[in-house]
Amino acid sequence: MARTAFLPFPLAGAGATNVIYLGAAHCRRKFELFYPDGFEDETYLVAERSHKERAHLEWETELAAADFRKLLARGEFRVIADIAVRIEARASLLSTFERMALRDAVKSPAGARLFATELYGFLHGPGSAQRRFNDWLEALADLPQRQSRVLTWPVATVFGFIARPDRHLLFKPRATRRAAHLYGYALSYDAKPSWPMYQDLMTFAGVVRRDLDRKPGFKARDMIDLQSFMWVQGAPEYEA
Repeated sequence: MARTAFLPFPLAGAGATNVIYLGAAHCRRKFELFYPDGFEDETYLVAERSHKERAHLEWETELAAADFRKLLARGEFRVIADIAVRIEARASLLSTFERMALRDAVKSPAGARLFATELYGFLHGPGSAQRRFNDWLEALADLPQRQSRVLTWPVATVFGFIARPDRHLLFKPRATRRAAHLYGYALSYDAKPSWPMYQDLMTFAGVVRRDLDRKPGFKARDMIDLQSFMWVQGAPEYEA
């Protein structure tokens, strides 16, 4: 994918400036330990980027804005939900429990309709980013749930990440919080998704992009690269 403009929130406030730059350098060196050529590293492209990029391309093929609108107009809510769940499952970005909870939530006609209409509104609807995000969170909270709750940070952010990696970031709390700690960024956190927390997450992404842009091989194409960088810092499989 071609590199596009992203990170819609300005780098402002204490969160954008209060960074321990020794931590930033340490995080970059850790990434280079696994992927010496940064975001251009062939192993990185296969191990971290390819399945996320493939999910986006599948989404563009099946649920681009115009196709999404046509399916909504025909009342194909279950089709939309099935496509979204299938694309995520192939990329395996959610945990097994989160995926099962989401599948259960969209099985009923009412659940599929709520999911499909509010997902479109979140991705392509009118109004401010804050309003669209809050409406999406409210819809996820209202979806039917059996054993596991549907409204988690990964579920709230995964479809924006797949559909619009130029604007949205997947938030995996444990790995991302560890990445912020190692980086020296005081990321706020609450297990309940909210707009202020998401804004702070995007500010952290902006700080990381700003710092990495200065280094050859580390110019992030989109949020896929930034999320992958954070994942390498905090995920168990990358523990040295």
